[in-house]
Amino acid sequence: MLFDLPDHDTLYAALLARDVRYDGQAFVCVSSTGVFCRLTCPARKPKRENCSFHPTIGACIEAGFRPCKRCHPLQAAALADPAIAALLTALDERPDLRWSESHVEQLGFDLSTVRRSFKRQFGMTFLEMARQRRLREGFETLAEGGKVIAAQHEASFSSASAFRAAFARLLGCAPADLRADRLLRATWIATPLGDMIAVSSRTHLHLLEFVDRKGLPAELKRLQAGSKEGIGIGALPPSEQAASELADYFAARSGRFATPLALTASDFTRQVWDALREIPVGETRSYSDIARKIGRPSATRAVARANGANQIALMVPCHRVIGADGALTGYGGGLWRKQRLIEIERQLRSNSRSAPT
Repeated sequence: MLFDLPDHDTLYAALLARDVRYDGQAFVCVSSTGVFCRLTCPARKPKRENCSFHPTIGACIEAGFRPCKRCHPLQAAALADPAIAALLTALDERPDLRWSESHVEQLGFDLSTVRRSFKRQFGMTFLEMARQRRLREGFETLAEGGKVIAAQHEASFSSASAFRAAFARLLGCAPADLRADRLLRATWIATPLGDMIAVSSRTHLHLLEFVDRKGLPAELKRLQAGSKEGIGIGALPPSEQAASELADYFAARSGRFATPLALTASDFTRQVWDALREIPVGETRSYSDIARKIGRPSATRAVARANGANQIALMVPCHRVIGADGALTGYGGGLWRKQRLIEIERQLRSNSRSAPT
């Protein structure tokens, strides 16, 4: 389990030492390269601040990282299961193929057996792995200013309609709608915990969410509806500032966010969000704590709804709210991310206390 991993310093020391005791038990994701490795990888070791650690290959893939071509982290699982080995080899040989269940069956594999094997080893199915790999290539092309047709080919979709459909399912809008001349523009920010999408105007950040958050399409749809000309694509100053501040945050260098935020909501919801932003880094509060803070002690459920309505992750720190019994409770970005964010902020608090005055 993720929560049983040793602390960051222990794992980083194991990475430097290529400690075989952790081989297959933990994996390192390197934000500067976008790849994940076994801790015994022979490649040059990354800087401490560029590393995050996960207990499973699936968690690394879900966080947006690709397998290293030096240490081949998928190989151990592949060697343990001939079906996994064959399908991973087939995926490498045919990255252009839009994989389906029929392709898996044509290779002579039982669908339910393959599904269970991939879920057990990677936390996702083979088809999910193939689809995520293709879409990421397309997203990177769009984020760099490439045209839709170029992104379609990078994502290995044979038709523009198929690429648009896949894009729409994930982000709630077609890629052709993301033009570069809009007042609101979307861009991608890579983080150690997975890609994020940021939407900003020239003066304020309007949205910051992990790409795989289930509520993201609905949030983007609301922004689209509220803008007369829709959302474009490209980085604007608030998004660039957010990317810089997030880099410092994930490296445990700074927990301060000064990016100007567009917080459009009711007065009550704004009160809740303001209270969230007042929670010190490295600390947590319960929903009832927030309700008392804003002078509405009986409004715990309403506070929870306002917390869930937040669409600027991390900077409005809804991840700092936990259950009254100390349980993590729900988080749109996934409980594993919530746990890691809390760990990062504890490290930030520790760093600030030990810093020379």
